[in-house]
Amino acid sequence: HGHVELFGLELQEQKSRTLALLLFAGLALLFALLLILGLSLLVLVLFWDSDRLAAVLGLCAFYALGGGLCAWRLYQLVDDDSSPFSATLEELARDREQLLP
Repeated sequence: HGHVELFGLELQEQKSRTLALLLFAGLALLFALLLILGLSLLVLVLFWDSDRLAAVLGLCAFYALGGGLCAWRLYQLVDDDSSPFSATLEELARDREQLLP
């Protein structure tokens, strides 16, 4: 009975955490894209008459670096070994040890 409640509690915590992560990740992405768009336009306007090709190439290099860093961080998060139901699994393992000789 207690294990089901613990599992339910951890499941609810994970659902809430996941929803918050998705919401704030989406908002952060939206605002970051708007900022990048505005700054990119500013750079292009400033360098349009003098060296627009260098400005475009510089922006592309910046975007490639940013994309690479984000992909690397995403890989780290996906590769994380922590289990979302670690307390439940530990409790079930203890019960199994007690029940089996």
